[in-house]
Amino acid sequence: MNIKETLCKTALSASTLPGLTYSLNPYRGCTHQCAYCYVPNVLRIPREQWGTNIDVKTNIPVVLVKELKTKKRGVVGISTVTDPYQPLEKKYELTRFCLEQLFQHDFPICIQTKSSLILRDLDLISRFSHAEVMISIGTLNDEERRMLEPNASRISERLQVLKECSQRGIKTTVFFGPIYPTLQIEDIPILLDTFIDHHVSEIMIDRLNLKPGIWENINKYLANQPNLQGLFLKNIMQNKNYYPCIREEIKKIGQKKSLKITDAFS
Repeated sequence: MNIKETLCKTALSASTLPGLTYSLNPYRGCTHQCAYCYVPNVLRIPREQWGTNIDVKTNIPVVLVKELKTKKRGVVGISTVTDPYQPLEKKYELTRFCLEQLFQHDFPICIQTKSSLILRDLDLISRFSHAEVMISIGTLNDEERRMLEPNASRISERLQVLKECSQRGIKTTVFFGPIYPTLQIEDIPILLDTFIDHHVSEIMIDRLNLKPGIWENINKYLANQPNLQGLFLKNIMQNKNYYPCIREEIKKIGQKKSLKITDAFS
């Protein structure tokens, strides 16, 4: 792995994502190495370099201090093109340092992560006037997770994060996406009950979008799992009704269970 310490010129970038004013990304690249990650397409990074070449923006807290003096108050998304709590954060603590500065200026925050490392910072996050933690989960099957998200936290650990955030009074949301195409209609009630049991009242859903290179990458990760590979192929590329049916059922059952269900990119 090639880790490069770099200097950034800006910390807060304008965000076009719904509900966010700014995005803040302490790292460029991510060591979770999720097979379906779309960010290489967005940043135009060769997919073979993604997850192995990481830029660490060592001066981002200092740059943030300067920007917060003049920026209009708005919701900061942490992060939008990397995971702010990927394993390198344990050493560099850049996300923590940035949170300390955002807290001083009372900027609302929305953190999205797949990592239980966020538990380290709940003492600080819980002190914000407005904070939301969104945990990304695409499947409850940890064997599937291990194959396609090899360096991300276990599903059980992510669920525990949701519960501990809620217990501290922090708003929690599940980003249920990309939905693994192994999910069956009959699994949905148990899935939603699991989220409810971990104190979640809002779920954002998204399909597995096949931007250029993603299917080929998934194929490599599933090379030794022909049955799973075949199921992915069928429900992503052949069965055009798969996701619409799953989406409709999630929304229908979610309404019965008083869960707020929204589309990630409507």
